[in-house]
Amino acid sequence: MALNPKRIRRIHRTLAPILALPLVVTVLTGSLYQIARLNQNFDYYWLIQIHKGQWGPLDLQAVYPFLNGLGLLVMVATGLSMWLPTKLHRRPKHTESQRVLDG
Repeated sequence: MALNPKRIRRIHRTLAPILALPLVVTVLTGSLYQIARLNQNFDYYWLIQIHKGQWGPLDLQAVYPFLNGLGLLVMVATGLSMWLPTKLHRRPKHTESQRVLDG
């Protein structure tokens, strides 16, 4: 089953919001926890728990990093597969003097 560009765009568009949410949560909670530690405010342990994937009764600590990594790889792969063909097929623009010389 070949993936044509239209299908890749559809996959990327469908998965991007779903996969971006855990990545944003991870980045925000990790950054906020580090800021809290710099201020020596240690009652923000709950931030690191969310960062690791423990959301109350839902404990995903064992698989959360792998899901984050897999999601990031899928987004990079589909994004590059859409972006690279446009870069490879783009022709340099000719200036007026080059057009005259090329005849």
